[in-house]
Amino acid sequence: MTEQYITYKTENAVVTITMNRPDVHNAFNEDVIAQMTAAFERAGADASVRAVVLRGNGKSFCAGGDLNWMRRVADYSFNENVADAMGLGRLLKTIYTLPKPTIALVHGNAFGGGVGLAAACDIAIAEEGAQFCLSEVRIGIIPSIIAPYVIAAIGERQARRYFMTAERIDAQTDRKSVV
Repeated sequence: MTEQYITYKTENAVVTITMNRPDVHNAFNEDVIAQMTAAFERAGADASVRAVVLRGNGKSFCAGGDLNWMRRVADYSFNENVADAMGLGRLLKTIYTLPKPTIALVHGNAFGGGVGLAAACDIAIAEEGAQFCLSEVRIGIIPSIIAPYVIAAIGERQARRYFMTAERIDAQTDRKSVV
């Protein structure tokens, strides 16, 4: 049986989807991705739902990809890697194209794929002290699957900068002030 890593709560026509892996800062793996995709699809198909909120339990919104999962997929064949990447791609596209407003409530850290999740939402609200970082470059990979959503959210020029530098962006920094 797969552990439940996502909670789904409906209140006043608003669904709150909460990533629930606080021990690993809500890092995602294939199980989390599948559960989140199913949750967003469920919310999108429910006519009584008017909006969807995405949040994380614990100290961080989302640390991106689980390092143990990333180590495991490093040994995948080309076709297995493509299938795995398509799982995350499907999740992001589901969020981005959901026929309801999506809101990311970001606290703590949003790193790597966590930035992608926030960028795929229609609105991202960051609490004071939140930090964003496209940290993949530090381990020698590029943020390929999340790139279209990050570019749409912050613009091509800034995306190229942060994709290469892994600079941290705080909640007070808006994209115009980092030009």
